[in-house]
Amino acid sequence: MSKKFLSLFMILTLITSILAACGTSGEKASGGGKSSGDARIIRAGIGLNDKHPQYLGLLKFKEIVEKETNGAIKVETYHSSQLGDDRAMMEALQLGTQQMTIPSTAPIANFIPEYSVYDIPFMFPSEEVADKVLLESDIAKELLEKLPDQGMVGLAYWENGFRDLTNNKVAVSNVGDFKNLKIRTMENQLHLEAFKALGANPTPMAFAELFTAMQQGTIDGQENPIATIYLQKYNEVQKHVSLTHHVYSPFVVLLSKIFWDESSKEEQDILVKAAKEAGDYSRKLNREANSTYIAELEQEGMTVTEITPEAREEMKAITDPVVEKFSDKIGKDTIDRMRKAVEEAGK
Repeated sequence: MSKKFLSLFMILTLITSILAACGTSGEKASGGGKSSGDARIIRAGIGLNDKHPQYLGLLKFKEIVEKETNGAIKVETYHSSQLGDDRAMMEALQLGTQQMTIPSTAPIANFIPEYSVYDIPFMFPSEEVADKVLLESDIAKELLEKLPDQGMVGLAYWENGFRDLTNNKVAVSNVGDFKNLKIRTMENQLHLEAFKALGANPTPMAFAELFTAMQQGTIDGQENPIATIYLQKYNEVQKHVSLTHHVYSPFVVLLSKIFWDESSKEEQDILVKAAKEAGDYSRKLNREANSTYIAELEQEGMTVTEITPEAREEMKAITDPVVEKFSDKIGKDTIDRMRKAVEEAGK
């Protein structure tokens, strides 16, 4: 009996070992991402849809990374908030359950207050100045270097673009037109206070809820770059778009620090290179499309209102005191250095 029992025990142990080996083969956890065969996986999620230049840039990033690493790293792409809103995805990066996301700078300010410097109204006068500051200045680089302390690594700046205003009540052309407009903003105190100063009634809301809220009349309007307005089909639920250009909004390519630390130096170099090249590609697409999108929004029945330099200066004068309220939180030195970088880039 003992021999039979021993034989049976050995057989069961062998079967268990085989099943365990089969179950773990090709599924080794790496930086929070499961591997596929020998490949490590980057799960990359964004809030915008699959037609947006940001998503096309993400596909370019995937192409470069998979080619340069010979398939050692694979990139899974998720659009339209499939993995959650910006904050949820950044928190997932910190935990290592997601490896990459590309939010605008406004939600990053909830983790690193200095990032609100990018949300100062009318900070950047043009795309050309924004490019020089983001791609060349020390202050922009130093802000990226603050991310690892929050469990994230900043690979590159991409372009979200100048933010403009849409609503269903009035063709906003001056400060007086903002009065009592219920405007959805991101979860960012500087944005909220700036719109309050202009006379609006701002309300923070998750991006995924925005279309329905405008459709149901819960809010009157929202503010986003033209590409987002067009590709999210806001013309179906909004009557007016005003080219306020009140904030130039960058995207930041964020990688989980857990994944970054488990990557070799060669892989890290490839990830940074891919992020920068894909960012240039996405930026080019975004700018080529904007004038076309504006014309098509007009054709779809939206009223497009240009803002005069005088009206924009008045808006800036009203929102400037708001910036002073946040100078301690953002850091006066950070604000001064960013303004100096903008001034030098404009020369």
